[in-house]
Amino acid sequence: MGQLATMAFGVADTVIAGRYAPEALATLSVSWAIFISIFVALQGMVQAQLPVWAQLRGAGRKPEVGYSVRQAAYLCAAAMAVGLPILMFPGVILHWAEVPLELRGQVQAYLGVLALSLPPALLFRSWSTLNQALGKPLLVTWLQLASLAVKVPLSIWFTFGGLGVPAMGLEGCAWATVIVYYLLMLVAGWALRASPLYHPYRIWQRLERPDWKVLREFARLGVPTALAVMVEVTSFTLMALFIARLGTVAAASHQIAANLTAVLYMMPLSLGLAISARVSYWLGAGDDRQARVALRLGLKLALGLASASALLVAAGHGPLARLYAGDNPEVVATAAGLLLWVGLYHLADAMQALCVFLLRSFGVAMRPLLVYCVMLWGVGLGGGYLVAYKGVAGLGPLQSPTAFWSAGALALGLTALIFTALLWRAVKLHRPRG
Repeated sequence: MGQLATMAFGVADTVIAGRYAPEALATLSVSWAIFISIFVALQGMVQAQLPVWAQLRGAGRKPEVGYSVRQAAYLCAAAMAVGLPILMFPGVILHWAEVPLELRGQVQAYLGVLALSLPPALLFRSWSTLNQALGKPLLVTWLQLASLAVKVPLSIWFTFGGLGVPAMGLEGCAWATVIVYYLLMLVAGWALRASPLYHPYRIWQRLERPDWKVLREFARLGVPTALAVMVEVTSFTLMALFIARLGTVAAASHQIAANLTAVLYMMPLSLGLAISARVSYWLGAGDDRQARVALRLGLKLALGLASASALLVAAGHGPLARLYAGDNPEVVATAAGLLLWVGLYHLADAMQALCVFLLRSFGVAMRPLLVYCVMLWGVGLGGGYLVAYKGVAGLGPLQSPTAFWSAGALALGLTALIFTALLWRAVKLHRPRG
């Protein structure tokens, strides 16, 4: 529920932009592709500490949890130093991706505002990761739901104007996001200081100097995870930049399919967090049998839920497209065709996502990065580009977003199979404690 509430930020902006102007939807497609590529990768580096904190808690080493959390503040600072310049000066990326000139100024303006939300968003993500590791996610969930109730009316107000506020267009959605994330950060800081939940872990103490041994351990798991997440996300979001060359209708249709895919991804993401936390806890406690029980249950849940979601999307692809695009028949028709591919894409995406979270519980981070590079960038993005713009096997260029979605679904399916084999090997080779 919490992840869906956060993802609904993008859903709300997509629907509002679609009602504001088709050009705004195309701008959002490109802008969100860049922002998510940076934000989710850096978030992945912070979130990679979940199994570390869960295992420390499982082993009963509570003060070490607090020390590790404080050291993670340096990790967040490093992530901000990397992400902010990229978001504030995206000109090189826009030029490389050959984004149409008429969109570039709007994209830069939108990202310039949205960049301000990166620091509070990363700090809030660190706090929510801690709560997952402690087995107490409900406070985070309630805050995320409450933030959505603030975000939606603010986005509408700022976008269309009223009550003395001028219409800001798409930038209004970005300002609403900035305000909400700073509110979330402030509430999280207050809870960390005041709630009895955190007292046994001695988190709220004076920040020590950087402990390079601890930070190296963060980097060992966090850097490959961040790079893997970046490859995973960019294989998805770079589609938007390449598809933008096909025109406004193609970009807007892709944005609808991409947004729904991102919403569906919240299920395997949430399961990955939850199951990884439980598996890591039991591994830290030395109970490998219970860790395997949690692992198997997570895989069964992911497969069942992803299959149901894929069938629902396939059955309702037409109404879903109309819900997003309103009365624009060209966008509705193109988006409805893409949504048929979204079902297959999601099924493969769900299984590979859960497997990669579980692999991190066993300390495996580098091999998934290599698999992602070959499969998602090579087969998915590269294959889609060839089919769309160059042509293969004697066939001419498809000149359609369908080329990228079909190649992406194939790449994720192969990735899921490889990760399943790696996970089976990691469980088999794991040495029980004691």
